Amino acid sequence: MNGEGDSRRTSPAAQRNAAAIAGVLAEVLPDSGLALEIASGSGEHAVAFAQRWPGLTWQPTDRDPAALASIDAWAAEAGLHNLRPAILLDVERPWQIPATQAVICINLVHIAPWSACEALMRGAAAVLPQGAPLFMYGAMKVGGQFTADSNAAFDESLRARDPAWGVRDLEAVEAEANKHGLMLARTVAMPANNFSLVFVRG
Repeated sequence: MNGEGDSRRTSPAAQRNAAAIAGVLAEVLPDSGLALEIASGSGEHAVAFAQRWPGLTWQPTDRDPAALASIDAWAAEAGLHNLRPAILLDVERPWQIPATQAVICINLVHIAPWSACEALMRGAAAVLPQGAPLFMYGAMKVGGQFTADSNAAFDESLRARDPAWGVRDLEAVEAEANKHGLMLARTVAMPANNFSLVFVRG
């Protein structure tokens, strides 16, 4: 948190990974249109990416009122014409969102029950046109195995907080996406044993 009376939250992870994520997004985002970010958290990614892509309109969302306040506080400081006010969105409830040209979801599916992943795929398929991307980022198991000891420890800490949480199997995430016509187009190994996954609506 920042100073008293300041709604802005800070996320060290968001500050560390923004540049690496932007490198992958640069290869998949359209030049214009609406980019819908699910579970925007502190809002630091939304500001960074709206600055990076002025031709895109960035729509941050979250289900936590404190996160929404943080996003809007960061946005007010940045003063970006293409960054919309944050809106309340619980991924597991119906999305009141018009068609969008990209969906971005960073560090959600492991800090949520599996039903959130199912809802993400269902919602993204409903709002994306053919050929448009769903970008996901986070820790993943591959072939049922952790890719690093640190990810195994991370999984243990998540499940201690909530038994329904945990590092997901990449193959299970892909299978769920396929149910909704989303095809895995790219898997990118990222710093700190994370992955970027790019799905495209077929």
